[in-house]
Amino acid sequence: MGDLLALSNDVIDNGLTDRPFNRINNELSEVADGLAIVESFSHSIVADTGDGLVAFDASHVQTGQQIVEAIKGWTSDPVTHIVYTHGHADHVGGSVAFDAAYDDITVVAHRNVDARFDRYAATNDWNVQINARQFGGVSGDYGMGELPEFIPANTHRPDHIVDDHDVLEIGNRTIELHHARGETDDHLWGWFPEEKWITSGDFFIWNFPNAGNPQKVQRYPIEWAEALRKMIAKGPELLLPAHGLPIEGKDRIARVLDDVATSLELIVREVVDMMNAGEVLDTIVHSVTVPEDLLSKPYLRPLYDEPEFVVRSVWRQFGGWWDGAPSRLKPSPDAALATELASLTGGVNVLIARAQTVAEQGDHRLACHLADLAGWAAPADGGIHRTRALIYRARRKQETSLMAKGIFAGAARESEQIADSDSN
Repeated sequence: MGDLLALSNDVIDNGLTDRPFNRINNELSEVADGLAIVESFSHSIVADTGDGLVAFDASHVQTGQQIVEAIKGWTSDPVTHIVYTHGHADHVGGSVAFDAAYDDITVVAHRNVDARFDRYAATNDWNVQINARQFGGVSGDYGMGELPEFIPANTHRPDHIVDDHDVLEIGNRTIELHHARGETDDHLWGWFPEEKWITSGDFFIWNFPNAGNPQKVQRYPIEWAEALRKMIAKGPELLLPAHGLPIEGKDRIARVLDDVATSLELIVREVVDMMNAGEVLDTIVHSVTVPEDLLSKPYLRPLYDEPEFVVRSVWRQFGGWWDGAPSRLKPSPDAALATELASLTGGVNVLIARAQTVAEQGDHRLACHLADLAGWAAPADGGIHRTRALIYRARRKQETSLMAKGIFAGAARESEQIADSDSN
């Protein structure tokens, strides 16, 4: 039991970034009396109630069976309840394995989870594509995006619906459930008042918060920060996230959650102030930052999402989709603009050569603009796309966040396929 918590303490107290704290090994650790965590993608947090087990999250369809086997290796008592912290695929897909292993499971979830499942069914192919791009071609893809179904059709739908707040009395445990919008609009976090445990779902993920995902629906950084502050007010002594290590100690937990909340509040405040001052998105994106002393903390590094994407999320929440540039309200097709610029500059070969030079000089942002223009102007030219792919591969290496790496790797693969086709 002490190993996970000792590792967590060491990482947080000493600012270590060379330890594995987002682990996916499908191994179970008992972290308190009658409380276990199975580290996976996502974790499953399991509490023994004396009258069956309550599991917070069922993990992904790819890992659900391993979760069940780990729980059965801990106790023969049945899982009677699964609480979905939210409806994301890596938290609900494993319910199929739970249903196969246990009888009469009750799934507890926020009211909006059902609507999310309906949306996933309607946009299945789109979600498969964007997850393949987000996770594909990067280290630790976890099998996301490899299946034809974004979530299994027989994913267990909610049986017990939660609105803003609910209290479960199961066996010898009292579990409060609190709804707040954050990464999703259907998020719950759990509070065990007698034990002072919090199950935080994805409100804390040992990375900069996923509040700005460029390919997914709206996130809610204001309510996210408010939820973290409500957790701090409870005075938890053990925090159990759905990704990363558990955290013990009232002061340590408060410090960590405060850092995350402060980062989100800082971005929101600066973006809204600049919007009120009449600034356009381009200016805001290149102005608002989070101090490096926060981003360097082991639990706030931008290795998944990143502050620049959260800036855009705040703009989208309050300002809509138009970025403030009049020409982009009703723009010319990309290919038409690219063809015109190629003509003005002397042709697509001039554009791509300049892109390569700029990339070699270290300005990968500008280089990618030029490479895209060349690619749009010459959509079937294998030579142009071979260079475009090299530029995006180089860009990917410069990035820290999984989301940026995945999208830039996707751009490189797109051009590599064109180049390969043109050479055949």
